Amino acid sequence: MAQKPTFDYDIIVIGSGAAGAPAASILARAGKKVAVVERGTFGGESPNWGDMPLGAMLYAAEVFYNAKRAAKFGLRTNALNYNHPSLLSWRDTVIKRTGAGGNRYYYEKQGISVFSGNAHFLSPNEITVNRRHLSARKFLIATGATWEKSTIPGSDKIPYLTPENILSLTRPPKTLFIVGGNATAMEIAYLYASFGTKVYVAEKANRILPEFDIEVGPIVAEDAKVSRNMTILTRSRVVALQKEGLQKRVTYIQGRQQKSVRVDEILVAEQRVPQTDMGLENAGVAYTHQGITVNARMQTSARHIFAAGNITDPTIQTHAVLTQSRTAAHNLTHRTAIEADLTPNLLVAFTFPEVAQVGLNEQECIKRDLRYKTAVAPLTLTARSNITDCRNGFVKLIVDTKGVLIGAAIVAPHASDLISELSIAVHHRLTAKQLISTPSCFTSWSEATRIAAGKLL
Repeated sequence: MAQKPTFDYDIIVIGSGAAGAPAASILARAGKKVAVVERGTFGGESPNWGDMPLGAMLYAAEVFYNAKRAAKFGLRTNALNYNHPSLLSWRDTVIKRTGAGGNRYYYEKQGISVFSGNAHFLSPNEITVNRRHLSARKFLIATGATWEKSTIPGSDKIPYLTPENILSLTRPPKTLFIVGGNATAMEIAYLYASFGTKVYVAEKANRILPEFDIEVGPIVAEDAKVSRNMTILTRSRVVALQKEGLQKRVTYIQGRQQKSVRVDEILVAEQRVPQTDMGLENAGVAYTHQGITVNARMQTSARHIFAAGNITDPTIQTHAVLTQSRTAAHNLTHRTAIEADLTPNLLVAFTFPEVAQVGLNEQECIKRDLRYKTAVAPLTLTARSNITDCRNGFVKLIVDTKGVLIGAAIVAPHASDLISELSIAVHHRLTAKQLISTPSCFTSWSEATRIAAGKLL
């Protein structure tokens, strides 16, 4: 009788970010012998340069901006200012409080073995890390995605920033040119514009935030121009970057006209690419330029190897990454498998005002040739808008022919919180009539949802 092979570990998790860390903790609590391999900073993107530090600085920026405009309410704010080193100290406090940011001990105290370096598959059950061979019965690949290296002519000759390092600037630049108009790019744009930076945003599409509903981009762009003095350049393609004294010159084509501007810093944030360079061929794991191919159980083409997070789709946000991580951890330890349910799709941008979308947007309805009906309730129809003097934003609902909610978009303060009600509604196929019958506070932003639903009857 053939002897069963022995391995160093039950499961090796490659990557310690939002996809790897929760799964590793779950697996360790289940009594599995687990190792984590990290090529970069322990904790990955979310606690180190993504959700947490960016969110911390965005919150400070929002407080600062609201305080500056508080004179209209009779509050004296003439002497208001900020201290950038103190802002960075607040960022560091938030990172430290996550426990996972840059902290290998976070994993070691759970009994998880930790290795620093690049993991490379030698065979389906063996990897090498800094010339050390490690074997496991099963694997979870959670290496995430990184921002694509710029191919703009001249980008190889001048330094430029990415979302991974821009928050490490010792002071806000006087001028900043951002290549890309997606959610992350616009969050960073609002952050620096709130502290006085002159921000330019160039987006190839005909609107910023092209991943959201068609009505979102224009209203956010208008707010960015009016309230933050941003220059929004849609249908614009950057064609050259070059050094010019202590500054940098950005040349771009908008429509048929070529223009240029001199700035202090350039941020390139167009798209992310999955980190698949780890010898996946040696393990029999199928992948494309869009990431590792997985089924709903987060299983790759090699049955004992799972993958979760942005390595499977560089566009999904952290809430979806966490769902995949928990699904993979369950299926690595249980015979009865579960499937990752990422529906309805949820997208959020922490701009000012915030943007949130769930389910289908109007463009997707058109592409699918669906019959649908929409209703939009401007925030100005709510008592909350009058109370706070916040006039920009809306709630948009999309229903099918039976009045069942299939999608929604919100541009409003606290949209990331408001969308929860609509996520439940889309997920459980509630109707506009049922939304109206659900009580909501008259002086809250959620009243806009009831008003929009009323327009659908």
